[in-house]
Amino acid sequence: MNIAHLKLFTRIAATHNISLAGKELGLSAAVASAHINKLEETLGTKLLYRTTRKVSLTEEGLAFLPHAESVLESIESAKAAIGAGSHTPQGTLRITAPASFGRMHIVPALAEFRLLYPDLKIDLRLSDTIVDMVEGGFDIAIRNAALSDSTLVASKLASDTRILCASPEYVAQHGMPSTPQALQSHPTINLTGIEHWVFANSQGNIKFKPNNGLQIDNGEAIRDACIRGMGITLCSMWCAYQALQEGKLIQVLKDTPLVNDTALWAVYPNSRLLAPKVRVFIDYLKAYIGDVPYWE
Repeated sequence: MNIAHLKLFTRIAATHNISLAGKELGLSAAVASAHINKLEETLGTKLLYRTTRKVSLTEEGLAFLPHAESVLESIESAKAAIGAGSHTPQGTLRITAPASFGRMHIVPALAEFRLLYPDLKIDLRLSDTIVDMVEGGFDIAIRNAALSDSTLVASKLASDTRILCASPEYVAQHGMPSTPQALQSHPTINLTGIEHWVFANSQGNIKFKPNNGLQIDNGEAIRDACIRGMGITLCSMWCAYQALQEGKLIQVLKDTPLVNDTALWAVYPNSRLLAPKVRVFIDYLKAYIGDVPYWE
């Protein structure tokens, strides 16, 4: 059985895309397809369902995958035992991330990462829409939303601490609210999709429904609107920290913290054979952010 065919099969299982998996291994789409056909002929069974949109594993393919991964892991372990083989990440690392977080934190992080791994190409897609990793052929996704797909693995990068903010000019003109209830008399800027601001209270959580006088679907945009004195907003610390340091924003209701159950995650396909390029990027990003995030 050809080891190259097994490598190709495991990458197709992770990306659900024959052309993309082949490209990672230096193969054309036609050659990659021919290799998989040869593997299926060798095994005497169909491993993949092919459609115009994506590729998925058959029942036999799902059963064969862990054995293929085990064989490849054993080979890599054997090479490592005698110091043979190259574990340098290569190919293309395809990343999807929220637009604001990607611009503010992923792009700056890539500067040093690319110096460390010059043979690795980066394809970064920024979108506030949660994309289908499999259909999009992504190796890793950065998310600050709940993980709903059980076929994916999530590695926590940092807590997504959120606070209320206002500009000094706004507070000077409208006053500083002293309780969550006092927010009723203030204009708010709300991030699309957030229905309530929930405050921690010793007698039970307090829910406040923003009046949605201004609703925006981008974190940097709500921060910038807040800086311009357009109202009070809920903002993640990773988005607001520079404006807070520069005095362009001040924290509102500092003694009444918001309930914080969100986090930033690195998400990747569930496979025991995690591609080296994915592993090094996750490890690098965790170290770059720090145990206590630099924006805290």
